[in-house]
Amino acid sequence: MNSRDILIWLNSLNINSNTIEKLEEYFGSFYSLWEASTDFINNINFISEYFKSVLVKYKDIHYYEDYINKVQKSGAKIITIFDDDYPKHLKSIYNPPKVIYIKGSLESKDEVSIAIVGARKATAYGKWAAEKFAKELASLGITIVSGLAYGIDTKAHEGALIAEGRTIAVLGNGIDLIYPKTNKALFEKIQNNGAIITEYPLGVHPLPYNFPMRNRIISGLSLGVLVVEASKKSGSLITAQMALEQGREVFAIPGNINSVYSKGTNMLIKDGAKLVMDINDIIEEITLLKNRIKTKRIKEVSHFNLGKDEIKIVECIKEYPKHCDEISFQTGLGIKEVNSILTILELKGIVRQLPGKTFQLTDF
Repeated sequence: MNSRDILIWLNSLNINSNTIEKLEEYFGSFYSLWEASTDFINNINFISEYFKSVLVKYKDIHYYEDYINKVQKSGAKIITIFDDDYPKHLKSIYNPPKVIYIKGSLESKDEVSIAIVGARKATAYGKWAAEKFAKELASLGITIVSGLAYGIDTKAHEGALIAEGRTIAVLGNGIDLIYPKTNKALFEKIQNNGAIITEYPLGVHPLPYNFPMRNRIISGLSLGVLVVEASKKSGSLITAQMALEQGREVFAIPGNINSVYSKGTNMLIKDGAKLVMDINDIIEEITLLKNRIKTKRIKEVSHFNLGKDEIKIVECIKEYPKHCDEISFQTGLGIKEVNSILTILELKGIVRQLPGKTFQLTDF
């Protein structure tokens, strides 16, 4: 049993990440914990008698091997905080999960992601907005993260899949259980276009106190959190608060002031969350997203069958807006020719003019 094995063993007993960290500090190493006597374990003063008995009872290589076999049979993969493929953004948060179970796959491009969360009892407006924003963001190559719950979460995942994008569902239960059961088909689809992940071991049921902990993973995987609909006392507001603590951006869609499902989002906006009316309101706040969209836009522009001089100008202004005189100087083209080409590019929808004869690529 190496440190990674022992870490997974501790997680399999449903011991949370904070307690695992305390145990490591107390014993000096995971190996010392595994080798500890029953008397030594029983003298630990920061865990309950129940968990002391669990540590003693299941400190057995055969139990561990049997558990690993069950995980493999479930079709899940285990990633620990010791592994190179552990999600980079998640690793940087306070109290990251030490162990996560995955069905599907996590890819490097999932680092460019936005969480979309909201009410389970969502309105038609909320469901429409969640699907719309998820679809539009996913179509730009941005991964959508949510919690597979009824309402807003479901529509966020569905919107990403409609756009043939990637989506990640974070569970508040073991990966061998589907909750809610009505999302079984969605559960399967997400595995083929993203990942299902959880920090909870096999067999853990979706108990209410699991979900606040689950929410820190939703925000931790993401560059920002968009709250679509939420009541005043809502798990989505917990996610938003965790996002702020993790240094993530928080966005909210405004709603009807008379709707109980908009009280939370409107309050977030009042308290400083960015009011969102379209996806550009999200993109302009996050540099990594702007860079992703810029790269995609440049690739799209290259398929317009542009002439050599048109490409020169597009390449010249792709990094930031420039005055026509600067474009002329950098491209070596005459100012009249530059102005003529810029007019053509404007008509094609590739560039737009800013005040003072400055030009930039559209959608930036």
